[in-house]
Amino acid sequence: MSDVKGDAQQLPKSVNRKVIGLAAAGAVGGFLFGFDSSVVNGAVDAIQDEFSLSAAVTGFAVASALLGCAIGAELAGRLADRFGRIPVMIIGAVLFLVSSIGAGFAFGVVDLIVWRVLGGMGIGIASVVAPAYIAEISPSAIRGRLASLQQLAIVFGIFAALLSDSLFAAAAGGADQPFWFGLEAWRWMFLACAVPSIVYGVIALLLPESPRYLVKVGRDKQAAEVLERIGSPDPEKAVADITGSLHRDEVAESQGTLRGPVLGLKGIVWIGILLSVFQQFVGINVIFYYSTTLWKAVGFDESDSFTISVFTSVTNIVVTFIAIALVDKVGRRPLLLIGSTGMAVTLATMAIAFANSVTVDGEVSLPGAWGPVALVAANLFVVAFGFSWGPLVWVLLGEIFPNSIRGRALGLAAAAQWIANFLITVSFPSMSEFSLFWTYAMYAAFAVLSFVFVLWKVPETKGMALEDSEAVFAAGTARDKRRRASQAAAG
Repeated sequence: MSDVKGDAQQLPKSVNRKVIGLAAAGAVGGFLFGFDSSVVNGAVDAIQDEFSLSAAVTGFAVASALLGCAIGAELAGRLADRFGRIPVMIIGAVLFLVSSIGAGFAFGVVDLIVWRVLGGMGIGIASVVAPAYIAEISPSAIRGRLASLQQLAIVFGIFAALLSDSLFAAAAGGADQPFWFGLEAWRWMFLACAVPSIVYGVIALLLPESPRYLVKVGRDKQAAEVLERIGSPDPEKAVADITGSLHRDEVAESQGTLRGPVLGLKGIVWIGILLSVFQQFVGINVIFYYSTTLWKAVGFDESDSFTISVFTSVTNIVVTFIAIALVDKVGRRPLLLIGSTGMAVTLATMAIAFANSVTVDGEVSLPGAWGPVALVAANLFVVAFGFSWGPLVWVLLGEIFPNSIRGRALGLAAAAQWIANFLITVSFPSMSEFSLFWTYAMYAAFAVLSFVFVLWKVPETKGMALEDSEAVFAAGTARDKRRRASQAAAG
């Protein structure tokens, strides 16, 4: 088969360390992904005041990066299949760097949006290339854990962004106050992203190319060298397996087309898209993009709101470690189902809390115990998401698609994820002004639907080689076709 075989415990410890090191390095793009997408949290109010923006324009300015994410994700799959994973990582690093500098010196909301879109393209690229790269270098026995490093890097990036936001705001006396060289603290929040951007670019230059891509473009000798480096006991046989797998995929997948009978796409592509959409429609990024503003709105002062946001991001990190420990033991499907249940309950609790909100001097406030209830529910929601849908969607997106369409299919699914993220993010300011109760009730409803979707359509892929997991999804699609044909005949 085309991935590195064998139980991780049967590989030499030195090989394990090499594979883990490569996977961790590949996941650094996730750190930038989390940092760049969440750094705006602490700057929202300052940007709104600086440029005198309405709620709708503020929402668009915050969400504009997500449009770039969709573009970057869609382009990344095609570019990664054509030029390789490493060159595309470097492109992403450059876009991150340019965006951080541009946003830090933005002179108006229009150019701020332009720089945010460019940064979003870098995020979109990282969201596609990292899980594909990690899945393609990982032994099947630990692929789930290594693929979860992408999400771990993302949540560390979120934590670093929220912590740096808090530090800059505290040092300057407020996000809108002048800091170093007379630049406001919110500008330094964006400029801080330049450092990890450069680190990511340097790391990408040192990584070996994916062996699957090397075989695909006829560089079998280099592919064998990479496979030997990451612990394959028989690199030549592994190259032959990859070659055979690619050939079979090209025949079976009509030479790598995404087209199929279900609304123009293959069923497996739709599964990836819907996994991505449900991950975002539960409203997780409202917590990480707007939490500082949200907690200020319900009665916490600015410093407490920053502290709460940082605490939430730490919670997210801790539960991601739980996911890494469990994903290859418990499996993907059970964790997703448990996570959906937890998200539905906690989001419904938040909706009930906000149903009891009152307006004091034009500001929303949660009276009595409802403030702490909403706060606890929000953090438990992060827990439920963090050990399930957060990391496991990236794991599944890296392993469910056939070799011949992996880059493009993953790119399309990631683009759908960013579009869904954009819709949730851009709508939240206006929806929150209308009703926080109905906003969180909607997110709870999507959590319930995510449970039904997993129960109905997502099979287990724990411990399977990449091609085996692809076969499971293909078999499920075939069974669906036979069932529909049977029902049609009976009708």
